[in-house]
Amino acid sequence: MNDQAKVRELQPGQPANESDLALLQRIAAGDKAALHELYLAYYHRVLRFVKRITGSLELAQEGVNDVMLTVWRSGVSFQGRSSVSTWIMGIAYRVALKQLERNKRWSSRFGFDLADFDDRPEAAVEPSEHSDLHDVLEKALGELSPEQRAVVELTYFQGCSYDEIARIAACPVNTVKTRMFHARAKLRRLVPALSGDESALD
Repeated sequence: MNDQAKVRELQPGQPANESDLALLQRIAAGDKAALHELYLAYYHRVLRFVKRITGSLELAQEGVNDVMLTVWRSGVSFQGRSSVSTWIMGIAYRVALKQLERNKRWSSRFGFDLADFDDRPEAAVEPSEHSDLHDVLEKALGELSPEQRAVVELTYFQGCSYDEIARIAACPVNTVKTRMFHARAKLRRLVPALSGDESALD
């Protein structure tokens, strides 16, 4: 059996993306142009997800490269138990958690957080109620655990179902629901406190 044949078709009932699967089959056969196409297709989605978990643009940019390197090396082992998209986001989730652990060890050793030196250029825009609310929400999300941030990001910003998130995070669906429950409860406490408006979530 050749490498391309090892990339099995998705099982019936699983979400399918024929374009992604075709690219992955080409990647499994060593096609670098296909990897570039997949990179462009997933760059912003993976970048946003890893940044949400790590809180660092620099780590997120590094994370995208790590994810795609894993896809290049492991594409041949894709078993089709989920969509290609879910598989890639699962890789991104593990990469982000490893980055956080590595950053934690670095911070413990040297006494400062690498995220403090992250380059976050801000767009020059006029203050508005919308931007103020966005800032409050971002601060509140930053107070959640990495696992809770991942669930919120995947649910509300990337449109994933709980079943998909469970596959991405390699945990039971009930664990996903529990993380979302605690995330919502914490956000309800934090958003009014950060905005100074006790009725913000009423």
